[in-house]
Amino acid sequence: MREILGRRRRRKLRRSERPAPPGTALTCATAWQWPVLPGVGLTTVGDDPAPGPGRICACPDPECVVPGAHPFDPGLLAATTDARMVRWWWRIRPTAPVLLATGGGAPCALSLPALAGARALVALDRMEVRLGPVVATPTRWSLLVTPYSLERLGELLYAQDRVPASLRFHGEGGYLVLPTSQTGAGEVRWEREPVTGRDGRPWLPDVETVLDALVVASSGAPGGGSRLAY
Repeated sequence: MREILGRRRRRKLRRSERPAPPGTALTCATAWQWPVLPGVGLTTVGDDPAPGPGRICACPDPECVVPGAHPFDPGLLAATTDARMVRWWWRIRPTAPVLLATGGGAPCALSLPALAGARALVALDRMEVRLGPVVATPTRWSLLVTPYSLERLGELLYAQDRVPASLRFHGEGGYLVLPTSQTGAGEVRWEREPVTGRDGRPWLPDVETVLDALVVASSGAPGGGSRLAY
């Protein structure tokens, strides 16, 4: 009898020790209805288990420019809001980065190099522009906005005389790494955490409002340059 109870206890302990899926992945999929999937993640080189120089992208490309922080298997089209699939993915890959498939009904984003992003947030706060969630990595900061199509993005850019050269767009068919993830560039965190509305989903600013504000914030540097250049 003791032997049976001991086996049951060990089984229970093993189950409890299994890493739970990242809270962000399940929250995105179930509460916010944002489609997510696991990123390719990092793999160890030699005997170094820690993030950093001893870790490289788990994809086949030895010169991957975004180590760990991109889709591979599954591909981007597999992104889902199904909680069972999300649990299964992170049960077998507990350290995988969380990727948001941008566009469609999901948020899109505008991103800047980290230093320019920090400057942009200060400028936009002074301009009293209300921002939504902001994702920060050691290399880039991303401002989440309402979904936009490629056609609408083209119209918005055409209406501007100039835009910061360092600005990138994560729209339809794109993806974004979300907290709490570990990539080859370092930890991904919330610089501005999501604030949910009455519907239980994070509030997002309109892309046009944020883009216009970023263009204004970037102008006026000495010599006619951009204040948001890196």
